[in-house]
Amino acid sequence: MPAAPASSSTGRYSVFAIAREALRLHSGWKRAWASPEPRRKYQVVIVGAGGHGLATAYYLGRNFGITDVAVIEKGWLGGGNTGRNTTIIRSNYLQDPSAAIYDKALKLYENLSQDLNYNIMFSPRGLLMLAQTEHEVRGYKRTAHANRLQGVATEWITPRRIKDMLPIINIDGPRYPVLGGLYQERGGTARHDAVAWGYARACSAMGMHIIQNCEVTGIETQGGKVAAVNTGKGRIECDKLALIAAGHSSVLADMAGFRLPIESLALQALVSEPIKPCCDLVIMANTVHGYLSQSDKGEMVIGGGTDGFNNYTQRGSWHHVEETVRALIETFPMLSRLKMLRQWGGIVDMTGDRSPILSATPVGNIFVNCGWGTGGFKAIPGSGWAMAELVAQGRPGPLAADFGLDRFAQGRFIDESVAAGVAH
Repeated sequence: MPAAPASSSTGRYSVFAIAREALRLHSGWKRAWASPEPRRKYQVVIVGAGGHGLATAYYLGRNFGITDVAVIEKGWLGGGNTGRNTTIIRSNYLQDPSAAIYDKALKLYENLSQDLNYNIMFSPRGLLMLAQTEHEVRGYKRTAHANRLQGVATEWITPRRIKDMLPIINIDGPRYPVLGGLYQERGGTARHDAVAWGYARACSAMGMHIIQNCEVTGIETQGGKVAAVNTGKGRIECDKLALIAAGHSSVLADMAGFRLPIESLALQALVSEPIKPCCDLVIMANTVHGYLSQSDKGEMVIGGGTDGFNNYTQRGSWHHVEETVRALIETFPMLSRLKMLRQWGGIVDMTGDRSPILSATPVGNIFVNCGWGTGGFKAIPGSGWAMAELVAQGRPGPLAADFGLDRFAQGRFIDESVAAGVAH
């Protein structure tokens, strides 16, 4: 597979470039990516300029030399779920296909800043999933054994070690005491905006078009294959079409004439006012549907479960914020003294088995990448790698082979309702 360099006319970022620009008052920096008008036709059109769509475009160019690509986005780049999550990265999933694609993503994340020549602020601070019921103890020990067989480094740790690693935790909660945890040392976080910006810059450097404010209004087919997409900026013909639009995937599929087995729900998060460093791990408490980390600015980043009803809002609901914070305060009492700084929501796309779909569709040369639920950010590089293989070759590679649409008709589910944590 030929590798295309990430550098281009945008210039390569380095300490020497910073010094040079400092001497000329930073007047020589070029735009990180271009904003061209769409052409009449492209070899590949990708709908969705979030992390998954941009990563797919990048690996199409890097791994397969396909650069006649347009990534179109109805809003602004990274303005969907990519910029609306809690940035958790991990690969400690139970089923073999899940562990493979998430661990591929984690390995790519570990060197992504160097690969893209863009600092994504990857922070492998460690991730801990708390077991607060006997059922979770059994489930996480099972996952630890499965991860060992998969070559994914995780371990079961005791409550005392958890307390030593995280002094702010209350391990003797009255309802949900901490009985142990599944720990992945390689897990952590990255800056969500930077991931999208880094991929966008690299795609633009390869000559791909990133077209914002370009909503798809219709999909044309001819002879059972895709012919064009109609957008707010005109009709765009394409040889292949990739639908990578998270919670709006079912809307696009309906335009193309087929249905997807997903439902769309709001998932929300919030951050507190900034405080001094007190939490250098990423914590998931799935029994109470809450997770917690501390940002570089000192904010406590808090997330919870999905709304209990289908919707397309990016606001979320106040009662869910209250439920999440109330549950976490029992395990982290210090949170009760903090004020909420801001709150937001995103639209997640859920499948019945809580695993994604990377698949060809009933319409020729239309491919879909969706169903990541609450686990989309952590999968971005692996998802893009696998989707690029599927689009370029017309058939799935080993990472995507088990995530086809046909598994729902065959009853061949990849059940991750436990490992996905708050997604169930």
